[in-house]
Amino acid sequence: MAATTTTTTYQPPTSPTHLHDIPDVILSNILASIQDTRTRNSFSLVCTKWLLLDRSTRTSLTLRGNFRGTFMVPSCFRSITYLDLSLLSPWGHSLFPDSSSQDSLLLSQFLRIAFPCVTSLVLYSRTPSTLQFLSPQWPNLRHIKLIRWHQRCQSPIGSDFFDLFENCTSLTSLDLSHFYCWTEDLPVALESYSSIATSLTYLNLLTVPSPEGFKSQELITISTACPNLRDFLVACMFDPRYIDFIGDEALGALASNCPKLVNLHLADTSSLSNKRGDPDDEGYTSEDAKISLATLEELFKGLPLLEELVLDVCHNVRDSGVMLEVLNNKCPRLKSLKLGQFHGICRPGDSKIEGVAVCKGLEMLTIKNSADLTDSNLMVIALGCPRLANMGMPLNSGQMDSDFDLNELDYGAGVSSEMYESDDLCFPTATKWNADCYDTRKNKKCKYSSHSQSNGNGISDKSWDQLQYLSLWFAVGDLLSTLPLYGLEICPVLEEIQIKVEGDCRSRPPRPNDQSFGLICLARYPQLSKMKLDCGDALGYSLTAPSGQMDLSPWERFYLMGISHLNLNELDYWPPQDKDVNQRCLSLPAVGLLSECVTLKETFRPWNCT
Repeated sequence: MAATTTTTTYQPPTSPTHLHDIPDVILSNILASIQDTRTRNSFSLVCTKWLLLDRSTRTSLTLRGNFRGTFMVPSCFRSITYLDLSLLSPWGHSLFPDSSSQDSLLLSQFLRIAFPCVTSLVLYSRTPSTLQFLSPQWPNLRHIKLIRWHQRCQSPIGSDFFDLFENCTSLTSLDLSHFYCWTEDLPVALESYSSIATSLTYLNLLTVPSPEGFKSQELITISTACPNLRDFLVACMFDPRYIDFIGDEALGALASNCPKLVNLHLADTSSLSNKRGDPDDEGYTSEDAKISLATLEELFKGLPLLEELVLDVCHNVRDSGVMLEVLNNKCPRLKSLKLGQFHGICRPGDSKIEGVAVCKGLEMLTIKNSADLTDSNLMVIALGCPRLANMGMPLNSGQMDSDFDLNELDYGAGVSSEMYESDDLCFPTATKWNADCYDTRKNKKCKYSSHSQSNGNGISDKSWDQLQYLSLWFAVGDLLSTLPLYGLEICPVLEEIQIKVEGDCRSRPPRPNDQSFGLICLARYPQLSKMKLDCGDALGYSLTAPSGQMDLSPWERFYLMGISHLNLNELDYWPPQDKDVNQRCLSLPAVGLLSECVTLKETFRPWNCT
């Protein structure tokens, strides 16, 4: 028998396909599409090649630290277009303290060389010298946001903007929402540089640091100088007790001067504060706004491109239903509407679709302090606005009945399962749900569903399948641990919660009856990752307390106890304060409890916290 031989051909081992095999151009495009900063940071730690790709494709960067240490400023981010320098200078000092120093000029040139492609800039500008040195370095700037919390320095009117407008001729967007200045500064600068004013399409003047709003003549000057604005957000002085308040003349000029507006936000300065309204307030103020309905109708006729509108005047605007019907006819693109202190938006007791209910294109509606708003009005609004996906309203607004059943509202099949918002609660608009809510400001139970089923102990089973955001107010000493008993037992997709505590700790018993506020009860919400705990309006003794009283350290322990049981990624915490000594800082118990939150990635706190 002949022997059979088998010939085996050698096959070299095959290596698995690796990301390194992807061409650099494709890998760069993949990396450029990643927006999350932490993900990009992790990506850059894989290897040197990926580190270089990250540096070459990153377009957004925030710098922190002392700018005097130039050796720490990175020079490898050559593609940066968005640069945030607001945290770069030492707090309390100008970035360039000496307006004639050669060192200041060299420092500013060093920034230009390190980041040559910047077109969007965020900057803390305490003195005009900051923009004097920096603005010539980036003449192609298109967007700039200025920040200043300090008092305005003694300088000529408009000097904060002269260097900026002189050197950055391509500017189209200016954000002064966190820039403390005089309201007369900007109109003078815009009049002096008409070409810059004409090119502006975005102007944000919701100046939070300043209690003073823009007056009538200033608003007229700004709107005249900036005819091409598409987004205009401004804090105004609507109070008729003041000279040159915003009235018919200013609103009429705004309509004729800026016909291209898409987003208009006019808010009284008092509406920008985070103050809780009086739960016993009927919704009317002592003064009526000096704005005629005819002027508002002319405003809407002059702005046919309007998509977002905020009118929060903080003074009574009565019988506004017909005016809102004109808004619907003249602004067919309107999608978002927020009204503050507007009354008569629907006729009380009338089921006819009229007033704001005829705005059928609305997707977001917020109604604040509408005194004559009733349950039947809300049902009419729901019927007339089939696209409405988000609605906001304080629980104590108007004359709503406490047993209003939202399940009676038919929002139509096209409504998405987003949230109906209120100052104290956000709840779904398009899902089958059953829940009760508890208004902590009135200490009464408000039933929002007749479909709850009892679990045998007198308390209903409660499920909020679509609730993603929750905002609550508490008086000092009240407990969060009772929250599940009042309508929020099951919230499977709750992601963010905001808790505000207010009151005087000094008027409370020497020690709370309970050991903790009850943050541990939030562990029942598996998706909860963001929380704001604002105890800034809780007052007490910061260092020493009289006999029989306790200082703020035990109170901080009371409110933060149990926070380590939550899987939070982001925490914004404002500790209680003692206004008598002008001090707000974290106590040692608070630091210890916060250090146990091992999942935290971002923590926000007051500047003078240690």
